[in-house]
Amino acid sequence: MTAQPRKVLTPAQMGAVDQATTEAGIPGIVLMENAAHRCVEYLQEKFAPLDSQRIVVVCGKGNNGGDGLAIARQLYTRFQPRELRVVLIADPAELKGDAAQNLAMLRAAGLQEYRDFGPEMRTATLVVDAVLGTGLSGPAKGDALNAIREINQSFPLAKVFAVDLPSGLSGGSGAVSGEYVRADATVTFTAPKICHAMPPAANLMGELRIAPIGSPAAMYENDHAINLALVTPASIAPVFARRVRDSNKGKYGHVLMVAGSRGKSGAAAMAGLAALRAGAGLVTVACPDAALDAIAAHSPEVMSEPLPETNSIERIRHLAAQRTLAGIGPGIGTADETRKVVLQLFETLDKPMVVDADALNCLAGKTWRGGQHLRVLTPHPGEMSRLTGLSIADVQGDRIACTRALATERNVVVVLKGERTLIGFPDGRVWINPTGSPSMATGGTGDILTGMTAGLLAQFPHDPDRAVAAAVYLHGLTGEIAARHLGEQPVIATDLLRFLGEGIRAITGS
Repeated sequence: MTAQPRKVLTPAQMGAVDQATTEAGIPGIVLMENAAHRCVEYLQEKFAPLDSQRIVVVCGKGNNGGDGLAIARQLYTRFQPRELRVVLIADPAELKGDAAQNLAMLRAAGLQEYRDFGPEMRTATLVVDAVLGTGLSGPAKGDALNAIREINQSFPLAKVFAVDLPSGLSGGSGAVSGEYVRADATVTFTAPKICHAMPPAANLMGELRIAPIGSPAAMYENDHAINLALVTPASIAPVFARRVRDSNKGKYGHVLMVAGSRGKSGAAAMAGLAALRAGAGLVTVACPDAALDAIAAHSPEVMSEPLPETNSIERIRHLAAQRTLAGIGPGIGTADETRKVVLQLFETLDKPMVVDADALNCLAGKTWRGGQHLRVLTPHPGEMSRLTGLSIADVQGDRIACTRALATERNVVVVLKGERTLIGFPDGRVWINPTGSPSMATGGTGDILTGMTAGLLAQFPHDPDRAVAAAVYLHGLTGEIAARHLGEQPVIATDLLRFLGEGIRAITGS
């Protein structure tokens, strides 16, 4: 079976998975012990030899603290670290259930917890943060906040390892509402939560590992009510499989790119070339006569067709009838005639369409809805604001909800560009793309994505979700690769095309 994007859970969904696991016969204390094993395995891998470390484990009163107590016991019984101190920031009487049982086991193993951070702990080389778990909403307060500050300020020699997430962050959001532990590494369990997948919190985990602890993947991967997921290389690798030996350009689709105008030929040329580089067999750019020569000079492999300055709709329909799909938008402008053409094509063209740039602005403020043929919209936050009537701040304030709402209400696929680009589908699913780089903050990278999306859709018309996700993932990955080779500031849009091959090899492992 082809791998699917990895499900991303809310804290409530994660709690339901844990409960279902215990009801299926795996007790909670076993899940906690397994979580501790996965953390200790990571610590052994990254910070060996553990017997030479000076370790402080800081525990809260909830299940996250229970994980910390189990970790401390396993470290003590298995490795006998040079020094090991356990700080419990709560009254032991406040601990309940599995956490209380782990405190009893810690004491039985010969360790005694401390209630305060003593001066003898300041030379710790490794601090384990097990203060707060994923259920926090709002800023940390009281003893937990004091512990966060101690971890951040009082251990100048230490690497900081977070259990499940750095304390002070909320598992159900990428937002940061208060002070949090500055972690060098994090291990979370079973599946990523929203904080692990969405910025800015996703950037605050240090190195992140997702570790199984006993819950069968089928409990959540096959749950259609969990409609948030993270795109992974394995989930898109089939798009980049080796081609059959008996290949020809007719097997890989023909893209019609309606793009360009006087003075804006570069956008059309980049979108057309990107579609070819993404693997489309043929690409034709349809544009006004004034831009034809400039587009041909950019890329001789891209074919071109002239469009009349007015009444171009029937010409575009004729050209599209002979192609696999259409892309529209880069460099077309927003004149009144253009707005009419875009809206008519969007509503009536019987081919899939990728809609970007000026075409999105042509749709803004109009009444429209996708029909039976695929429509993929690729707005940046400003364009999303114009499409939805929301402020940019509101769009950015809840990108997942905004993407899902536009996709479901308008029956379209929405690619909301930005840090962790989102892909929303008409059925309510949202996929999170983890790739990208600040190097891509330069003109033309959106045109490259339009072309790549059209090029991959042309090749995989019967697997459009995966094709769109593959385009977005590869686009971001090539930005990362370009920055490694060139530095962030020198990267320009066409540099992304130079590194497509390296990006594809990274995805497929070939």
